[in-house]
Amino acid sequence: MQWKPNVTVAAIAERDGRFLLVEENTDNHIVFNQPAGHLEKNETLIEAVRREVLEETAWEFVPESLVGVYLYPNPHVDIAYLRFCFYGVCNKHFSDQPLADEILRAVWMSREEIESNRANMRSPMVLQCIDDYLAGKHYPLDLLNHYISAG
Repeated sequence: MQWKPNVTVAAIAERDGRFLLVEENTDNHIVFNQPAGHLEKNETLIEAVRREVLEETAWEFVPESLVGVYLYPNPHVDIAYLRFCFYGVCNKHFSDQPLADEILRAVWMSREEIESNRANMRSPMVLQCIDDYLAGKHYPLDLLNHYISAG
């Protein structure tokens, strides 16, 4: 039987030593995560991360590099995630835009605040992605190739 992980995207945006996260209600738990979500049909990874950041934070996200690709089998449920994490900048905020239903708020947190809230992170990927970014892992976006059919 073929196994298919869920493809997701995530965004790292840093401003003044703080990282953009979302506080969200997932499975009746309040957790923090990078702005992230599932890749939709006929969408490129770049389109997906831009859309997810806008929906979850009301910030316009401009991806600049790929930080890494992460395979995470969730130990609590029989789901695995294949996450493409991007670094980029957020310069434009749409303060009147409502956030996605499950999002309680967007928040900027320092690496230290994230570490001290480790137990409240949605997954270990949150801190791992930030640490990889801080370690200088940046790969060009043209590493990704998309062949999306018009139909």
